[in-house]
Amino acid sequence: MTQRIVVTGTDTGIGKSVFSAGLANLLGANYWKPIQAGLEGETDSELVARLGSLSPDRIVPELYRLRTPASPHYSAEIDGVRIDTDAIDVPDSGERPLVIEGAGGLMVPLSGGTLFVDVFERWRLPVVLCASTRLGTINHALLSIEALRKRQIRILGIAFIGERNFEPERAICEIGRVRWLGRLPWLSPLTANTLQAVFKDSFIPWDFKP
Repeated sequence: MTQRIVVTGTDTGIGKSVFSAGLANLLGANYWKPIQAGLEGETDSELVARLGSLSPDRIVPELYRLRTPASPHYSAEIDGVRIDTDAIDVPDSGERPLVIEGAGGLMVPLSGGTLFVDVFERWRLPVVLCASTRLGTINHALLSIEALRKRQIRILGIAFIGERNFEPERAICEIGRVRWLGRLPWLSPLTANTLQAVFKDSFIPWDFKP
């Protein structure tokens, strides 16, 4: 079976899609975002394709494309759509690895009290947790680690996004007993070239092996 990795985060807006683009490029993987909430402007799949230099055949179509940029359960309610969480199954990505990006954080509700982390628990796939380096990251990260461990979901490690902040990164890895995978700094300009270059310098493909 090909390598399949879930990318999730401690919060929304921390850079999971940018990280997913860099990871998909680094691993030569396909990309899948099961639920896209918000269709105005560039979607996450389009962003990943652009920044990861992924051809259209390497982007697995979303199961749900919701118009409103909100929590999936609320966006679906506005659109008059019911998200069938039992039908969210990992697609076959052929011979390539597959990077799967969740929406927001682990506890994002999808439908009927089902959270995204509940879907991850059913999949039993290894997870990369993305965390910001800004103030408050220790609490958010440790709570996320606890939620994953409670469900016996394997954590490949934690990837930090933002400016270097040694003490919170050290504390999270030591207290949470998780592997430090690397740090993705904020990039300006953020382009396919700058992202892929810093990813190759900051992350090791072997660290993402199951």
